Amino acid sequence: QVQLVESGGRLVQAGGSLRLSCATSGGTFSTYALGWFRQAPGKEREFVATISWGAGSTYYGHSVEGRFTISRDNGKKLVYLQMNSLNADDTAVYYCAARETPYSSGSYYSKDYAYWGQGTQVTVSS
Repeated sequence: QVQLVESGGRLVQAGGSLRLSCATSGGTFSTYALGWFRQAPGKEREFVATISWGAGSTYYGHSVEGRFTISRDNGKKLVYLQMNSLNADDTAVYYCAARETPYSSGSYYSKDYAYWGQGTQVTVSS
């Protein structure tokens, strides 16, 4: 069983930057593909970014590509989401997630992730 805990969400002004962290426990961290998703009020959960188990591959949602960067530290069992040039549309609860099958690739689809954190709120003021 893998547990994930996000942190780093807060109120930030438009144009600013923020780094989210996700601490994990259980399982073998280095073997899991990880992802970040977000959900704004009244909207469906949206794919943000994913990183493969070996960190060789990263993919981003269209709305964040070029502004956000996903990374992982296998030694510390952490996954990060660096967010730059934030705007009001980035306001949401951000979730990190882990795939269940070791050595799988990253995925755009929330259904492919077995483990989820509780989320951290990011609010961007315009």
